[in-house]
Amino acid sequence: MLISPPFGGGRAPVLARNTVASSQPLATQAGIEALQSGGNAVDAALATAITLTVVEPTMNGLGGDGFAILWDGQKLHGLNASGRAPAAWTPEYFAGKSAMDLIGWNTVTVPGMIAGWVELSKKFGKLPFAQLFKRAIDYAENGFPVSPVIARQWREAIPILKNQPGFTESFLIDGKAPQAGQIWKYPAQAKTLKEIAATEGQSFYKGALAQSMVDFAQASGGCFSMQDFADNKPEWVEPLAFDYGEYTLHEIPPNGSGIAAQIALGILEAANVKQYPANSAQRIHLQVEAMRIAFADAYEYVSDARSMTMPVSSLLDREYLASRAALIDHNKAGIYGPGDPHSGGTVYLCAADESGMMISYIQSNFKGFGSGVVAPGGIALHNRGMSFSLKDGHPNQVAPGKRPFHTILPAFLTKDGKPTMAFGVMGGNMQPQGHIQVVMRFVDEYLNPQACSDAPRWRIDDLGKLTVEAAMPANIVESLKSMGHEVTVMPANSLDFGSAQAIAKISDESDSAYIAGSDHRRDGLAAGF
Repeated sequence: MLISPPFGGGRAPVLARNTVASSQPLATQAGIEALQSGGNAVDAALATAITLTVVEPTMNGLGGDGFAILWDGQKLHGLNASGRAPAAWTPEYFAGKSAMDLIGWNTVTVPGMIAGWVELSKKFGKLPFAQLFKRAIDYAENGFPVSPVIARQWREAIPILKNQPGFTESFLIDGKAPQAGQIWKYPAQAKTLKEIAATEGQSFYKGALAQSMVDFAQASGGCFSMQDFADNKPEWVEPLAFDYGEYTLHEIPPNGSGIAAQIALGILEAANVKQYPANSAQRIHLQVEAMRIAFADAYEYVSDARSMTMPVSSLLDREYLASRAALIDHNKAGIYGPGDPHSGGTVYLCAADESGMMISYIQSNFKGFGSGVVAPGGIALHNRGMSFSLKDGHPNQVAPGKRPFHTILPAFLTKDGKPTMAFGVMGGNMQPQGHIQVVMRFVDEYLNPQACSDAPRWRIDDLGKLTVEAAMPANIVESLKSMGHEVTVMPANSLDFGSAQAIAKISDESDSAYIAGSDHRRDGLAAGF
């Protein structure tokens, strides 16, 4: 692994025996404090995650979903803490609509994240659950200075969400977002956090907080019932494994869409991507084409595991992926539909400790603040339901009690069955795209986690257009255009290319020491001791 950063202006990586990386410095420090108080990597991740709901409300909140992949010292575990559609969400409920709403009550599924916190703490944590809330409660009650990127995102959300139930009263000051450096306090959220901590999440699903959310929904256009919340349960799952070179990439299985990254990597191997130099237009061209194909399959087939009509094994079959790779012209951009395999706004963080425990964790309200709906007590509710399909017979068609297609993806790399790196790249459909870019930088170019993050990125945006960062070399951009790509170079301050956090083992030896990186595109911090 190359320790020195190859990209000018990048941050230096952090080397330590215990480390946390997240998108907000105050949250990272909450995780470090948990480690120094005798907690393990899971305690650190939870303290960080809980604090992020306060200090980075533009990307996550108490009404979101979460996923985790963790190495307990012996094996990998996966946790799916995404919620399900309310019982009222039958196809008939959406009759007359051609697509799901983007914001508002009809995008809100049951928030699964808090149940995930409880489950992780009970199964793997060392510290008392309530102790993990210390910093979050303090910042909500006594305030904290808003960081620059978060202030910008807050401001940009106002025109979109200001008319949603509870948003203006909860997150604006005299109709405006707080400015960078301004102290933000939210005592009502502190009270909610105390209730969650004291009841170990029971109030959120079966008690006073659940009743408050249901009452608010019934009064302002929602359709939740107490039973919808009571039925919520997180699920332990086997992470989906796929080999790339000497390494194995692990993703949460569907309803998570991490399989898209694995499909793309399989196509790239079949297309012999390594014949082209790193940082070349030819290599980026193949990555983009592979990702277009992977998205075509993911959007056609990925859904709640109970309604998948195509086995994941078929989507990851090497012969099938080779046939998909054969569609790519190595010198020309293409258009791809789904294949026919043989049928048989988000925060990401990671933590690792000196015992060898590592966790890759992500939670989200989806699009920024999410639905824009904020229930009493500062519970900002996500809009994950917008990802359902209304197409009759589609595997991802909306239905009661169903989990929607999900974009938030924790990732994990192993080698020879041993942990190598916990990582993620938050940001909508950037996540699987970011995963393949980070994996290839790490595996093929031997870059450290910070350098993997610092490298200029490309993205297929939500409309399918190819965009690249301003730092992408001009000769590469021109070469991509000559291949038929319509390339948009985004401004230098663009937030469209996600935010990576990563922690890797420094070596394969039993001695646990790590090297961590935090994305320079956000306010984040990697720290350790």
